[in-house]
Amino acid sequence: MAETNKATLKVVQTGSPIGRRKDQRATLIGLGLNKIRRTSELEDTPSIRGMIHKVRHLVRVVEAE
Repeated sequence: MAETNKATLKVVQTGSPIGRRKDQRATLIGLGLNKIRRTSELEDTPSIRGMIHKVRHLVRVVEAE
């Protein structure tokens, strides 16, 4: 059976990828973000946390409902 209570993180892009390294742009796309103020709700896993940490100056984590 599938687990129904998975923890999620809501991530909002606050900075522009213009002038950033290609790996940071690719990380934003991997998080489902590519424009300022776009939000993405993601599963809380160590790999997602690592991606958020890599672009922490371009995103903000919001409390998920």
